[in-house]
Amino acid sequence: MRFVAIHGVTFVLATGFFFLSLSGCGGGTDVPSASIPAADRESSPGPSPDAWGVDPEAVTLTANKQSSASPAYSQADFHPEIVIKTSVGDIRLRLNAQKAPRTVENFLYNYVERGFYDQTVFHYVEAGYLIAAGGFAANLQAKETRTPILCEADNGLKNLKGTIGMAHHPDHVHSATSQFYINLVDNPSLDFQPNDDGNVNGYCVFGEVIEGMDVVEAIAASAVHDVGEFTNTPVAALVIESIRRFK
Repeated sequence: MRFVAIHGVTFVLATGFFFLSLSGCGGGTDVPSASIPAADRESSPGPSPDAWGVDPEAVTLTANKQSSASPAYSQADFHPEIVIKTSVGDIRLRLNAQKAPRTVENFLYNYVERGFYDQTVFHYVEAGYLIAAGGFAANLQAKETRTPILCEADNGLKNLKGTIGMAHHPDHVHSATSQFYINLVDNPSLDFQPNDDGNVNGYCVFGEVIEGMDVVEAIAASAVHDVGEFTNTPVAALVIESIRRFK
């Protein structure tokens, strides 16, 4: 299979992965990724680094990126809401800036408010798993993203059905940029797993669907096929017309 992928963020899909970016400037090159067999999800949540097209080590975290300062911390409302307007219908989500401040800040200010997601597509769909989007135009051309962000997967939020999370490269947890996914079922293998070395792992959940899960399910039921390096890609383009904040 290939998780949906954008710059370099990967998620446990078959042949692809997605990626997010940090609130800073900076750039990246969005390249589709390869996927892994469903049986290997728990041990290897993401596509092969070779399919990423970029050296994970090239994504470094500078001192300013590690700062705890974030506009999200000072927001009066820790739970902004957005609507994803798709060609199938609307999906409303409530984000959690209290638990995932950097991730929400990045999502809102680097992408939503810039209209980045307008006319992008869901490029990976797997019934019984998840749907992913946020990195490619209708022709599957990758969009240029901003600097990767620190992963906040250890924030206590779980990959439960209906939650939204950020994708990242499997070998570089701090590599998310713009790609995101919505869980169709509970996916505990994507959660942060406590470890002895203290390093963050897993995929960061930063919100949940509050209306439109029927639209999510309709997207999940779409016919898919493989195109080039993309697997489980909808046969008919499932377009994100826009993503806007309404609260």
